[in-house]
Amino acid sequence: MSESQSTVNNGVNVEALVAAREALTDAPEGAKFKWRAACEWKDGTHSHSIVEGFFGLGEEQKHKRTFTFDADHPEVFASDDLGATPVEYVLVGLASCLTAGVAAVAQYRNIQLNSVRATIEGDMDIQGILGIDSDVRNGFGGITITYDIDADANRADIEALVAQSQKRSAVYDIVTNPTNVTVTVK
Repeated sequence: MSESQSTVNNGVNVEALVAAREALTDAPEGAKFKWRAACEWKDGTHSHSIVEGFFGLGEEQKHKRTFTFDADHPEVFASDDLGATPVEYVLVGLASCLTAGVAAVAQYRNIQLNSVRATIEGDMDIQGILGIDSDVRNGFGGITITYDIDADANRADIEALVAQSQKRSAVYDIVTNPTNVTVTVK
């Protein structure tokens, strides 16, 4: 990652990313991050989550501001629909991570993006989560992401941007590979 030209501007500071990669190559302990969120139940299926800080580069870090998220279920589930569903947040996270990767890879490869739009859908049979059929998975049966990218590049180069983004995406990895999750009660 060192061939970025100033004529391409997708808003990604590739030089800083390259410097971070080089620094963390020499100090791998700094690459150990811990991301956090706190969630509080409000009423019914409504919850409110906040994201304030994380651990990385060997110390506690703070975001510039606190981010808040309301989650709920839609009225068709006899809920108040006060926020996106938790599964929609998963889709948002996946599309956002991949799209950020597209921008970063395009910047590195000197490809000017004019517009990038991802449409993402997750198929789910809710018989599983409702306890109707124990053989039906609770989660997504499949996820489809479709990109509409206008860039100063040919189709093969645009497809390569998306492929490289998938290769490096943390959320794509989380969604497509098993992750150990430990749940405890105080």
